[in-house]
Amino acid sequence: MRTVVIGAGKTGLAVARRLLADGDEVTLSDKRAELERFSAPRLTWELGGHQVKTLLAADRIVLSPGVPSFPALETARRAGVAITGEIELATHRISAPIVGITGTNGKSTVTALCGAIAEATGRPSFTGGNLGTPLIDVVGTPAASVEGLCIVELSSYQLETFEHAHPRAAALLNLTPDHLDRYGSMEGYGDAKMKIARNMSGDDVLVISGEDAEVARALERNPVRCRVLRFGLDAGDACIEGDDYVLRLAHEERYPRSLSRLAGRHNDRNVLAALLLLRACNIASRDAVRLGLAGFRALPHRMELVAERGGVRFYDDSKATNVDSVVAGVDGFPVPFTLIAGGRDKGGSYAPLVDALLRGPCRGIVTIGEAAPLIEAAVGERLQVARAATLPDAVRTAREWMKAGEAVILSPACSSFDMFRDYAERGAVFKQSALDQP
Repeated sequence: MRTVVIGAGKTGLAVARRLLADGDEVTLSDKRAELERFSAPRLTWELGGHQVKTLLAADRIVLSPGVPSFPALETARRAGVAITGEIELATHRISAPIVGITGTNGKSTVTALCGAIAEATGRPSFTGGNLGTPLIDVVGTPAASVEGLCIVELSSYQLETFEHAHPRAAALLNLTPDHLDRYGSMEGYGDAKMKIARNMSGDDVLVISGEDAEVARALERNPVRCRVLRFGLDAGDACIEGDDYVLRLAHEERYPRSLSRLAGRHNDRNVLAALLLLRACNIASRDAVRLGLAGFRALPHRMELVAERGGVRFYDDSKATNVDSVVAGVDGFPVPFTLIAGGRDKGGSYAPLVDALLRGPCRGIVTIGEAAPLIEAAVGERLQVARAATLPDAVRTAREWMKAGEAVILSPACSSFDMFRDYAERGAVFKQSALDQP
């Protein structure tokens, strides 16, 4: 089979290697002109753009996540060339139950927590997808067998090419404004997320927030044929009562909140979603849930304590690349803090961020990057504001504003691509800058 893989990033390379192993003739096509390349039989590289003649000669095209439409692709589509994605390819080669997690915020934490619980079951397991390792890499391993278990974070980009992929259990955690530059509206964005459940039916379980009006509207527009279970802090099939996480399934189950080392109300919601996902289908035992939850730690760059200098704590929340993710993290923050925010704007309003900062013990905000003027305009004169040319400068300014017992939080509400390679590099620079403070 002649396959063209569009995009030679991590996912595209993983797809190419798998298809070469399957015997395909593969063309790796990328708009970048210069890339580090590898050689293999039946592999061709096409750099500097995507040629329509190459796409029309293919039996199928595999799109990497996030690749926008372009004229040559639409020509191939109209000509009847099959177009698919990495997740769709991988699921056809996996016999294990698949647990899929999507949503605007919290999906990496829920995926990683489900992965920790999956490991505690003793079954061969895989945790990855948008979180890190491409799902296609699990093909041929014990985790992909009927005895295995695959936990997969799924972005809206990955879900765009869902056709026949079939999770056993899936979660839509929340929907807040994000990627509106691609989808044009919350309806378009929500409909892309709802593709996670398009092939689920019968006893399959879709776990959704019972508190999120956008999720409710997306479900109404996209009715499903499987069981729907809801989580929420105060009510639902999974909720909090006193000092317990409570699941109301065939029998009530209680798990002490003290098992979790995750801080914040947003993380309570993440825990509830994870427990409901793995217990509603009996994918993990109660003992495995307890063991996995007790051993789980916060992920890097997600409100991670990275330094303490002069009694001031520095928290790296670089993964918070949209406003609602920042709001979730700072809502109810227990001590006074200065926020460092900014980067490449993603098209949403900063008003909810300002409202959250005004509700809490925020001392001020230091802005960075391209979005600095937009954030400053939203804040006005209601909070102390300073602009920094670099992230190390921002850390120094924020540190000067704080005293022992208080905190500095990097939670940008923006993507990192104006100043950094990715959110991880941004977090690493923040951590080093924090460690450099007196």
